Amino acid sequence: MIKGLYETHVQVSNLENAIQFYTEVLGLKLAHRDETRPIAFLWIGEGKDFMLGLWEQKENLQPRHFAFTSTREDILNYSVEFLENRDLRPYNFLKNGTVQPMVFAWMPALAIYFNDPDGNQLEFISVLEGKGRPELGVLTYEEWMKQV
Repeated sequence: MIKGLYETHVQVSNLENAIQFYTEVLGLKLAHRDETRPIAFLWIGEGKDFMLGLWEQKENLQPRHFAFTSTREDILNYSVEFLENRDLRPYNFLKNGTVQPMVFAWMPALAIYFNDPDGNQLEFISVLEGKGRPELGVLTYEEWMKQV
């Protein structure tokens, strides 16, 4: 019955600023802005396969986490530069002060994190080929490649 996740929603403190961030900085496309309430919908990727909803919330903002699908190559070779060129601070899951993408061995998947202006924790993630190795925890891609 379930084939995937079509959309997710996050709270933002200023809808105009959030639309600008997600469209101009990250490259999502505005799909629809509801003029009767403070909400906008954005397309993620090509076509209409995935959607992000932005809900303006002036008080008691509750930051969330979600991940954008990416490729292993883009995460390894381009993600940090992409984020830094947009004045975003990349960080890895360990928050150890480096901007090196990390592998979640249990999946396995490669990921790098960053935040939107409202503190929502965003992630670029790529599921890697092969079997998960939960006993390895979270490690660098280089360390992962030595294990497989």
